[in-house]
Amino acid sequence: MSSNQKESHGSTIAVSITNFLDSGSIVAGASGLTLWTKALGLSSFQVGLLGALSANAFGSAIGALIGGHLSDKYGRKVIYTYDMLVYMLGTIIVAASVNFPMLLAGFLITGIAVGAGVPASWTYISETSESTNRAENIGISQFAWSLGPAIIFAAGVALSPLGVMGNRILFIFLTIVAFIAWRLQSKLDESQVWVEQKQHERATGEKPHPYRDLFSNVINVKSLLFLIGVYMFWNLVAGAMGFFMPYVYETAGGLTNLQANLLQAVLWIFTAVATYVGFARYGDRANHRIFFAVGAAMAVVSWVVLTFAGMNWTSLWIFVAVWGISAGIGAQAWYALWATELFPTILTTMGFKAAGTFMIGLLLVSLIIGVIWTPQARGKSLEQITKERYGDEFDESDAKDKQTPINSNATGDVK
Repeated sequence: MSSNQKESHGSTIAVSITNFLDSGSIVAGASGLTLWTKALGLSSFQVGLLGALSANAFGSAIGALIGGHLSDKYGRKVIYTYDMLVYMLGTIIVAASVNFPMLLAGFLITGIAVGAGVPASWTYISETSESTNRAENIGISQFAWSLGPAIIFAAGVALSPLGVMGNRILFIFLTIVAFIAWRLQSKLDESQVWVEQKQHERATGEKPHPYRDLFSNVINVKSLLFLIGVYMFWNLVAGAMGFFMPYVYETAGGLTNLQANLLQAVLWIFTAVATYVGFARYGDRANHRIFFAVGAAMAVVSWVVLTFAGMNWTSLWIFVAVWGISAGIGAQAWYALWATELFPTILTTMGFKAAGTFMIGLLLVSLIIGVIWTPQARGKSLEQITKERYGDEFDESDAKDKQTPINSNATGDVK
């Protein structure tokens, strides 16, 4: 391993703690949703509002818009200097909540911090990676994302006898880890790609407009539609699962809170292992179209089993294993990679089988789009990718205008 790769791995690990905290906060809220509902006497509307404004939904969307803009304008380091402070504020409020407004405020603030960190982390990792280890580094960050739920759900099982106090302890734990992450990330160097871009802007007086440049170019529009098609449909399923799946296990499957959290812990262990052993190790070498197709197809199969075989222990364990592996090598990791390469309450209202069928349809759309239009960027530098996409007129000035730095506004919440 070269010195540059070692340095890249070091910064990737520091940045990836953000992913651990992001997913950890989502599942900490999810694992304790029933407990908070009982402790505070929450209505169905209030439960839905918590999900809508949490780190898994609207809160993170707001944060992604804010974080993407700030990291493009002021640098990646500004995010790593302040974002974890906002995160700690949110988790402390959740841990200390005594009523619904406090809980909602804590979820929203945490969600904003989560969203702000995602585009900056993906962009920073891609910009500090080499063409031979870009997928590996993205895989490490996704491994950290998967490890968060695995650890938090397992801890939730261990702390379940304490009731809602156990969930408060989880958020205190996240606060402590966030403090450690803040100390490490505040020492990171600024992305050299971003520095060179700003130098180019000052020298030429040209400042790229992210939205104008994005929508005025046909290639960029096609790339955007591709990423939306791959990720949005998959994330509608994964997002609902990330926050509400323990609740579904308990209400639709009749499981206890302990059993529901145990299932989710095992699911995320499968995801973490598949991410590290599968995507991180082979993402830079394997055929991307086939690799994506396998993961996406497994996601469809998992929901077919759960929806039509009935929610029994056999189908539950098959679902947990198949979905867990698919999530490790599927749309989440590929979106994180492709986005950086190409740009520089439903279950209650619909009924479980109807909702499951709907999710299968969404996963099939993601599978078809991803397989047909898989970017052929494996093993290529960001400059090579841009030249192939934009044609022979490409030169170094074009690279800076069109490709670098990767527009972190184009990346968003991820699951």
